[in-house]
Amino acid sequence: MTKLKRNAAEGLFTRPSNFRFTREETAMPIIFEKKDRIAIITINRPEAMNSIDPETSEELGKAWMDFRDDPNLWVGILTGAGDKAFSAGADLKKMIPMLARLSPIDRRDREEKFPGLGGITRGLNIWKPIIAAVNGFCLAGGLEMAMACDIRVAAEHATFG
Repeated sequence: MTKLKRNAAEGLFTRPSNFRFTREETAMPIIFEKKDRIAIITINRPEAMNSIDPETSEELGKAWMDFRDDPNLWVGILTGAGDKAFSAGADLKKMIPMLARLSPIDRRDREEKFPGLGGITRGLNIWKPIIAAVNGFCLAGGLEMAMACDIRVAAEHATFG
């Protein structure tokens, strides 16, 4: 699993310089780690600038509910895999066709189950603090997710839009 190190000089969480995702990790749309009282949720689609496709959105929704309901977790960190992007928002190539196939009732049921992009932008009440660790591009719905967090920490090369 991805291990983040705290860089005391900058106060940021960073991955070791020799860090590489394993084949197993790259197959998962998110990586959900629990360490001490911290939940680290990593959007794991670096090949697509960590954009949110339907599967990733559903997995993020489940992870946020797990975080919310686990009394042993006190704070959450949301980040993106790699240095290129925190998240470029919705993966429109996959999201639009999926939504177009759903009936209005199925679409409403999906929205009620996992409200908002990435599960945190609307309707899911989480009273624990969430930190967005922004690395790289933070665009569109990715910016929406970062803004839904309580605290945002950005790498020097982060770009918002």
